[in-house]
Amino acid sequence: MPLPERGRRRFRPTLWPTLFTIPALVVMLGLGVWQVQRLHWKLDLIAEREARLAAPALDRPSEVEPARDAFRHIALEGVFLHEKEMYLAARSLHGNVGYQVVTPLRLADGSHVLVNRGWVPRDRKDPARRPEGEVDGIVPIDGIVRGESPPSIFVPENEPERNIWFSVDIAAMARWAGLDRVVPFVVEAGPAENPGGLPIGGQTRVEVRNEHLQYAIIWFALAGALAVIYVIYHMRRPEEDEG
Repeated sequence: MPLPERGRRRFRPTLWPTLFTIPALVVMLGLGVWQVQRLHWKLDLIAEREARLAAPALDRPSEVEPARDAFRHIALEGVFLHEKEMYLAARSLHGNVGYQVVTPLRLADGSHVLVNRGWVPRDRKDPARRPEGEVDGIVPIDGIVRGESPPSIFVPENEPERNIWFSVDIAAMARWAGLDRVVPFVVEAGPAENPGGLPIGGQTRVEVRNEHLQYAIIWFALAGALAVIYVIYHMRRPEEDEG
């Protein structure tokens, strides 16, 4: 005798798996949408930086606004105050630990600009070990406008008493150096080589980490996988319910 035909599978959701799955799907889809939004924000930020870098160079520090002009080129000339050098710590170059040297530049009108001249290895922090780079007289500077470093729980406190800085705080640096009339932005020197090779300029980081597309794909894929598992789990035959 032929075996009786078994009933077709039907979708029959149960309570507790449903109570778990629906909130989980909402969270995963929400995180995926948020990552897409972050992706568009990051792409706009990159495009804005590239447009600013391509714009004509500024040449009047008094007219620069850090928020508006960050990542714009700027051309200056003045006299470095090497005796007031400051050191940004925990900076690396090609895997080598060192410092970035911030030196006040006195302009013709008596105001000052803090210039990040570039990177030096840890064993060349002392200016006496790189005297060629301590240039005298009026020097031209071609650099990039940058603002202060935002505070972060991941960045140690500055140590002005040791002249060690982990973030750029223009007001605190100006007080340490005894400067007045300091413009509210920093200039990061371009890649032009300094005498003796140090400091090494061109340390501006234009690129920004942008992995939001990958994260969005992961969250959407997890949501899809969970939905498939949920449906498969609840596809039952009538006799299975009766059992």
